[in-house]
Amino acid sequence: MDIKKYIVVTRPWSFTMSLISVSVGTLLAAETAPVSWPWFVLTAVGIVFFHAAANLINDYFDSKNKIDTPDCPTVKYRPQPIVSGMLSARQVLIQAIVLFALTAVIGFFIAYLRSWHILWIGAVGLLTAVFYTAGPVGFKYRAFGEIAVFLIWGPLMVQGAYAVQTQTVSLKPLLISIPFGILVALVLFANNMRDIAFDARQNVKTVSIVMGLEKSLLIFAGLILAAYVYVFGMIVLGMMSLWGLIVFLSVPKAWSLLKTFRQKVPDMADALTAQFDTVFGILLMLALFLDRIVRL
Repeated sequence: MDIKKYIVVTRPWSFTMSLISVSVGTLLAAETAPVSWPWFVLTAVGIVFFHAAANLINDYFDSKNKIDTPDCPTVKYRPQPIVSGMLSARQVLIQAIVLFALTAVIGFFIAYLRSWHILWIGAVGLLTAVFYTAGPVGFKYRAFGEIAVFLIWGPLMVQGAYAVQTQTVSLKPLLISIPFGILVALVLFANNMRDIAFDARQNVKTVSIVMGLEKSLLIFAGLILAAYVYVFGMIVLGMMSLWGLIVFLSVPKAWSLLKTFRQKVPDMADALTAQFDTVFGILLMLALFLDRIVRL
């Protein structure tokens, strides 16, 4: 068995976003209690299993629903496991089920020993991930994909990681999770802008198809700006310290991304957006970390 291909098809390069969400929640928890690093590691492992399973089940249903085909734009720059022939549909489904099962085992273990909040957070996340492409809901095909992604990688993951450490939920993790959740949702939005013509032929409904490319580009730029304005607002309101200004070091990356999109939405639209998200997320983590060790 070629283990490498089973790893590659999970899209491991995308796990950075999940690890950032978990780290943000953990750093926020450090404001009220010492961090338990073993629980942080176990949470991170569980979230990576979840993210991998979500990617696989997405590919499975995209292929089953004839959304991903050999001429699909996505196939140009990353392996779609079923379309490319790397794995059969059955193999992808089994791998997804196994990873979801491992996630559930870790989730129940954490819930039992740390916080029962993990049960409802995990249940909402699991159902959202599965019905992202699975019928009869199919959020992704009904212009609700961005909302689903925002919910999982924003409030749910950050709040979940916070609950693991503190055994409770809080308003602050919810509020702080919003800008990064928005930017992760923009990865899908960028993908959908690139795929407007293709998705329309496949009878898929996305926000980009509804709004058109020009308005979508304005929404894309507006939401990036909103993330920075939001962070600044959190600083003004005292929810974040002045260290939060560190995230503005990512502005050149944002500007470069917007200039690229304005010229032409690139084939790697989602990957380039994810790179920007990663820079923003790491700077957000750094701001929260410095706030714990160097008070301004």
